[in-house]
Amino acid sequence: MPSPLPDSPPSLASSLAPSPASPHCVGVLLAAGHGRRYAAIAPGQDKLLALLGDGTPVALACARALRQATARTIVVLRADQTALRALLESEGCEIVVVRADANGMGDSLATAARYLMQEARGVQAERGEQGEQAGQGAQVVRDEQDMQAMQAQDQPAQSACLIALADMPWLRTDTCLQVAAATRRHRIVAPTWQGRRGHPVAFARDLWPELAALSGDVGARSVLMRHPVHELAVDDPGVLADVDAPGDLVSKP
Repeated sequence: MPSPLPDSPPSLASSLAPSPASPHCVGVLLAAGHGRRYAAIAPGQDKLLALLGDGTPVALACARALRQATARTIVVLRADQTALRALLESEGCEIVVVRADANGMGDSLATAARYLMQEARGVQAERGEQGEQAGQGAQVVRDEQDMQAMQAQDQPAQSACLIALADMPWLRTDTCLQVAAATRRHRIVAPTWQGRRGHPVAFARDLWPELAALSGDVGARSVLMRHPVHELAVDDPGVLADVDAPGDLVSKP
């Protein structure tokens, strides 16, 4: 968990009044870790598939919170996580697989950022082609339904990503909504609980190239140190609570 850094003063999340969903924000769930500390205590078990007290797998609980708060959710996995992939795909998540030589959270962040950037370039290219066709008279608006479809295509792509960790199952949907809503005014937003910074952390789209350049196991620390971070005070201890050992499954914060 990242340690607090001296940045802009915290604000109260209750003043944001976010909408029921954040269409401008795409969720990114990092789930490609090996969970070695957990496996050392419980050999052969995957902590992300371990069941909480209500029977929900750890990673699924976090994915649901993120899915309910964002336009869509991308999950970063290893190629060998077939069971987890099937579970999360059944919940409507998109899957992106890290390279075999990936080594740590930085590589997972870079994988997600490169995927989002490549996708954004594809959308822009497609819109450019559509614009050319429209200029040549190849696209005819036949009725109101056609006009609505064209307007939907002109809507801007997601302008921020909200990054969560798959071993933090007690994260609340309303916390994700609050952090996502704050990205309309700040380039980086991180929630805090009792003065300690946690997850999920949101990054504006113009910072995705910096995320795409990350590697290793230090996460986005270098990006957070280069830019101001807006700290958002939330009433949610789940922004700090993760699963490191089997005993954590029953110790809901």
